[in-house]
Amino acid sequence: MDATSGDLAFLPLGGTGEIGMNFNLYRCATRSGDRWLAVDCGIGFGGAEHPEVDVMMPDVGFIAERRDRLVGLVITHGHEDHIGAVAHLWPQLRCPVYATPFAAALLRRKLGEAGILNQVKIHVIAPGGSFELAPFKLKFIQMAHSIPEAQALVIDTPFGLLLHTGDWKIDPRPLVGPPTDETALAALGDRGVLAMICDSTNAMVEGHSGSEYEVRTNLSKLIRDLRGRVAVTCFASNVARMESVALAARDAGRSVALVGRSLRNISAAARECGYLKSLPPFLGEDDVDDIADDNLLILVTGSQGEERSALSRIAQDNHPRVALGEGDTVIFSSRVIPGNERAIGTVQDNLVRRGVRLITDGDDMVHVSGHPARDELRRLYRLVKPRYSVPVHGEWRHLTAHAELARETGATAFMMEDGDILGLAPDRPEIIDSAPVGRMVLDGSRIVPLKGEVMAARRRMLFNGVVVASVAVDENGRVRGKPRVSAPGLLEPEDPEADRVATELASALADLPAATRRDEAALLEAARAALRRGLGRKLQKRPMVDVHLIRV
Repeated sequence: MDATSGDLAFLPLGGTGEIGMNFNLYRCATRSGDRWLAVDCGIGFGGAEHPEVDVMMPDVGFIAERRDRLVGLVITHGHEDHIGAVAHLWPQLRCPVYATPFAAALLRRKLGEAGILNQVKIHVIAPGGSFELAPFKLKFIQMAHSIPEAQALVIDTPFGLLLHTGDWKIDPRPLVGPPTDETALAALGDRGVLAMICDSTNAMVEGHSGSEYEVRTNLSKLIRDLRGRVAVTCFASNVARMESVALAARDAGRSVALVGRSLRNISAAARECGYLKSLPPFLGEDDVDDIADDNLLILVTGSQGEERSALSRIAQDNHPRVALGEGDTVIFSSRVIPGNERAIGTVQDNLVRRGVRLITDGDDMVHVSGHPARDELRRLYRLVKPRYSVPVHGEWRHLTAHAELARETGATAFMMEDGDILGLAPDRPEIIDSAPVGRMVLDGSRIVPLKGEVMAARRRMLFNGVVVASVAVDENGRVRGKPRVSAPGLLEPEDPEADRVATELASALADLPAATRRDEAALLEAARAALRRGLGRKLQKRPMVDVHLIRV
């Protein structure tokens, strides 16, 4: 891997072959040695595939072992799947971080919550700005997206130019921030681009993603005619959508209250960076009951059906401050992220049960994607004219559709997934090696491997329950008294089945040879086996079993 001759390589550790958890590495080896550059550091979610998991992130052990050669971490924009893991993984990386003002404002809040803000050196780079992390010469190109200050990253190396697009779209009227800088992209194409590493999220969608301006216009018309309380849920990071909702509310004579922590954080960061200047301060949750229903609009988190989100709690009627019911309306100004269908459906069912009217993007023009559809991808390829294309940020069906489109434009496309090391120069690109990859899980305040013992035990408990027995034995291993058996998730607290299992456990231990009873490890294993048998026959489960031996 650490070649002595000069070369250039790309290695994704997250976000290629999957949605989310974006973490990308570029390696440039010259006569002075090899250096690594990291781009983005995001989280993903467990979803239906991993119900035992809330937040996941890539395993960065490979580059942590080489952090003395890691020149920096560059953030393309402030979405959670690009920035959300920095506070958790930076202690392994220990490198300077580079971000635009808005992404830096969001990052400072996360680092402050993690208690490491004073340890992390954040370099603020103006949108469209240039900087150098030798041997990489770097430049941002401003791109339209569903969050302010999204940037593509030009990586100028001794072996050629690379363009890492980040997330983007072509929107002539993005409302917050400038349109995609097509002039800069065309100029880059005229210089000659070796490879473009490009977003694939909407590579299967024909046409154009649509403009944020269309959503603003339609929301204003839609909200003006509604009565009762109106709630709008959208991705909290979409500052343009937040502004559109607030302007629509103003046109309809409604005051806007923010409900949900992430919305408050995004709003504060946006105002800190000069956005939302035309809007008065938003109301808080405590102000909701002071406003007449016909004069209130609630901007609320929970568009993806997150179990602990504000909207989910409102739908279950257990939010401490906000209630919705007959005659009220909820607008889902967002798309369904694959994997969240069931959770969103549950929230929507609960709302409808309470008499709430729903409006989604299937009913009206209330959302456009922040990612490029196929017409936008074609336009980007015509501007940049890359020699090689590397589809990223998508599952395999997205990557394949993107690669086919890239080949139609004349580029040579390379399919890869997390852990593949793509040599880009000095010879024709090819997969030259692989790096270990994995997923880590945020479990409270600690990070554990998804495939480690902790999460394996969590999965067993989730699907098969857990049985715990406490057994008092004398020095010869004879049972004293009656064992106590608890089986949360399997048996009710007063279920007589627990008494039967305890009796069978005591009998099984009494039948053991004396030598086995005196051997602590053998006695424990025999007790666990007896518990498994006792509950397995009755419940057809293989629960996680634990036994506490108390010597008396």
